[in-house]
Amino acid sequence: MQYPVVIHKDDASDYGVTVPDLPGCFSAGATRDEALAMAREAIELHIHGLMDMGQPVPTAGSVAAHRSNPDYRGGVWALVPVNPDSLRPRARRINITLPESVLAKIDRAAGKRRQTRSGWLAQAVGAYLFSAGTDKNRQRPTAARRPRRHGLQRLPRARRP
Repeated sequence: MQYPVVIHKDDASDYGVTVPDLPGCFSAGATRDEALAMAREAIELHIHGLMDMGQPVPTAGSVAAHRSNPDYRGGVWALVPVNPDSLRPRARRINITLPESVLAKIDRAAGKRRQTRSGWLAQAVGAYLFSAGTDKNRQRPTAARRPRRHGLQRLPRARRP
């Protein structure tokens, strides 16, 4: 797959690269070759970020489709090749233990979305991690709010009469 990029150069700056199909994805380099190499890395990182957040990855458009955009006027167009195999996350088999009732709920939720159990779990965990954020400055939970290590809530025991 190849993503079209537009390269801009001002007199007092490096070569700047914008990827129109990936809003917010840009790069720069001291030479055109360096700028294109950095653009490839930026594209791959941007796509990995989208995948981690469970966002769809935009397909690469054509240069002709972007040329009419006035934001890219005066730029030089190039195509940056991206190996789709490098974008696929490596899957790793794990063994986990869950209560049958939780597993049944997971299977129902995955079935409604026509996903595999593994796919649904990966997407759910990714969404949870994204919503939880990775800010190290966040306050740690106190003992009263600290979640249980195994992630499940214990229900109170039923009292016998």
